Amino acid sequence: MLYLSIKAFHIMSLISWMAAMFYLPRLFVYHAENRENKGFVEVIKVMEKKLYNYIGVPAFWATLISGVVLIWMNPGVFTSGGWMHAKLTFVALLIGYFFHNKKHLNQLQEDRCEKSGKYFRFYNEVPTILMIFIVVFVVVKPF
Repeated sequence: MLYLSIKAFHIMSLISWMAAMFYLPRLFVYHAENRENKGFVEVIKVMEKKLYNYIGVPAFWATLISGVVLIWMNPGVFTSGGWMHAKLTFVALLIGYFFHNKKHLNQLQEDRCEKSGKYFRFYNEVPTILMIFIVVFVVVKPF
């Protein structure tokens, strides 16, 4: 029962973390496309900062810690095929993406980011692609 409770918490944390990663780059799009509108940009800066720090970071740590606990409670998952190794590879890429968001956030907060709205529209698709791979490996376990 404890394992399933932690698993449920892990899934809820992941949903919150993904929500932050889906929405933050969208805010970056608005920020980049409205640089000349200083009032609007100041509001977006507050939203970006709060989303990353108050939703993204706690959800990231909750997801990471609960995931590690799940693996610790069931280390045999690594002997059930290569799907877990593949999943964790894409999770590592997702973690890298999350911290890369912080780099963009800092640059935008300091008005140093020269990336376009078009760049951030493409950038916004990265977590969706990674999530698709992660879910497929977890559910289908192709190898």
